Amino acid sequence: MADTIDVTRIIDEQKLGRFHILLLILTFLTVLVDGYDIGAVAFAAPALVKEWHLQRAQLGPLFGAGLFAGLFGPLVLGYIADRFGRKSSIVGALWFFGVFTLASVWATSLEQMIVLRFIAGLGIAGVLPLVTALNNEYAPRRLRATMFVLMFCGITFGGGLPGLVAARFMATEGWQILFWIGGLVPIAVGILLIFLLPESAKFLALRPERHVELARLLRRLDSRLIIPADARFVLRGEQDRTRFAFKSLFAGRLALVTPLFWIVNAINLMIFYFVNQWMPTLLSNAGISTEHAAIATTLFQFGGTAGGLILMRPLDKWGFIAVPILFALAIPVIACIGLPGLPEAAVLLLVTAAGFCLLGLQFGNISSEGNVYPTAIRSFGVGSCFAAGRVGAVVGPVIGGILIGMQVSLEELFFIAAIPLFIGLIAAAILTPIYRAHYHPNRATAPALGEAAAET
Repeated sequence: MADTIDVTRIIDEQKLGRFHILLLILTFLTVLVDGYDIGAVAFAAPALVKEWHLQRAQLGPLFGAGLFAGLFGPLVLGYIADRFGRKSSIVGALWFFGVFTLASVWATSLEQMIVLRFIAGLGIAGVLPLVTALNNEYAPRRLRATMFVLMFCGITFGGGLPGLVAARFMATEGWQILFWIGGLVPIAVGILLIFLLPESAKFLALRPERHVELARLLRRLDSRLIIPADARFVLRGEQDRTRFAFKSLFAGRLALVTPLFWIVNAINLMIFYFVNQWMPTLLSNAGISTEHAAIATTLFQFGGTAGGLILMRPLDKWGFIAVPILFALAIPVIACIGLPGLPEAAVLLLVTAAGFCLLGLQFGNISSEGNVYPTAIRSFGVGSCFAAGRVGAVVGPVIGGILIGMQVSLEELFFIAAIPLFIGLIAAAILTPIYRAHYHPNRATAPALGEAAAET
């Protein structure tokens, strides 16, 4: 009788080693170039206004094109990754958005640029759930949130790079330099990944025709492994879930878990993008200097990155409980930002705390979502949560603009922004005991990932 090898157990028992460090570096680099391309158009915009004789109000559709693409890219590429593999899909996504970002160099009108940013945005948004799934499928269960947060910090670092490029080169090379770099670097990174990025071992375990490749990969992960030629590979709790099916997103307890994750993602990013995009304008209108309003935006991002780094070990140790706590903290923090008469230092402190809570929520949500979906639908499941978040990301700034147009006061505006966070808090509070009972990786008695999806 052929030996049975549990791939999940092998991965979970590994210590953090060179294999994981290389994976972290490669996925960090992937999301770094992704973050760069997300932010590049914002730094090109002032030059586009001047060169193409635009009104600043015309930039709205250009900024929104990439966000709108995020409604579709994660779902399409998530499906492709679950069908054909994580590695090839990540490489394909990098090349896809690299080519269309490069094409922006030759755009001659706002309409052309909007179309190109939408098409590139499909890949830019779609690559994130793919690297999240791959990272999750190699991280030992006690370190999943830690590895995810370290990888995802590449987004924030990448988002700051276009500003450095613009400050150093745009005056002499024009706005095109942003898209030369944003197009060529992802293509180069994709080539690098072909040679260095491993395919997901869990994905390969579901493909009998690729078990020879799987055996080589497991030996690379642990050179001490002895794998017989006729070995049978299984994933604990997932061996019967080898094919993609949309209905699997709602199988068993996922019928409740998936919609709840969609809600917490949508609410979180609705408020995050409202604050991130409107805060400089709102603070300037409230009498804070333009320079200090810009510093507030930096502090907002810095606080969020610090939040992820501080929370990564508690997320691994205690699980999803950090998310409702952050929702509860975010409510008074957001509500107080617009209070009249606050010293400028207090406003900046509140903005930093808001970044800590809101971006920390995103880290907590995404790092947890990969644990609830079985391998056969993990990329699509995580992608659906990204897409739900993008709905909030689009809606938040739009509603904010409507309220600002109605002359709502700054104090009332931030009080209103705090209201949806109560809904997020309720959804997260419902999710917490379910996640702890069935999905938290560090529970000794927790069933294998994906068992819930197999239930009917």
